[in-house]
Amino acid sequence: MKAHHIMTHHVVTIDPDATLADAAQLMLSNHFSGLPVVDAKGELVGIVTERDFMRRQEIDTQRKRPRWLEFILGPGRMAEDYVKTAGRKVREIMTRNLYTAAEDTPLPEIVLLMEKHHIKRVPIMRGKKIVGMVSRQNFVQAVSSLSRGLPGPTFDDTSLRNRILATIEDHQWAPIGINAIVKNGVVDLCGVITDEHVRQAIIVATENVPGVEQVHDHLAWVDPMSGVYLLSPEDEMENPSTPQAMAS
Repeated sequence: MKAHHIMTHHVVTIDPDATLADAAQLMLSNHFSGLPVVDAKGELVGIVTERDFMRRQEIDTQRKRPRWLEFILGPGRMAEDYVKTAGRKVREIMTRNLYTAAEDTPLPEIVLLMEKHHIKRVPIMRGKKIVGMVSRQNFVQAVSSLSRGLPGPTFDDTSLRNRILATIEDHQWAPIGINAIVKNGVVDLCGVITDEHVRQAIIVATENVPGVEQVHDHLAWVDPMSGVYLLSPEDEMENPSTPQAMAS
């Protein structure tokens, strides 16, 4: 399997001149742990993640070094640390050294990339433009789907997956980040919803795409106010011992 078989197609991005408050709100409201940063030309220039919010002056978690170490590091390194902990724009705290992959990159290569550089997500590129994202969650979704004993995706499955995602994303009610894994017409829907009516709408939209034979619902419901997280009814039936509600 390759990156395009499991990647999330609809990627939410943020402008480098956006404020940290904007980035934080976008991450929290969509339950993302990271956001690609895209400039006015549509080119990927960085990524901002939860880690970038850990060492901050506002919460008194900035790095504090002994004087002797500050002397060794020099003013340049100290100034760099200050910008990361006190900056107010995404461009000031984002990670610029990016590890990316192409759409046809085999999954083992992406796993090695994640393990080697200790990262949770890999932007999938077509030239200088980001066209998808492979995160650790995408691997969980793929393994869960493959555990049903079906063969890997074929070219026809990939085309069907693209049609399904395009159909869902064409509607205003569609939430961000819905993913689908398709094998022989069997579709596993994954992602997060905040309204049960949206769950049914996504399933119906998927069922109406020609070529779909069966739909499995793995859409988790999250209360945007409390963060309470519920498995889909189908997953709850398969995992009755799993707590029904938990804080995200």
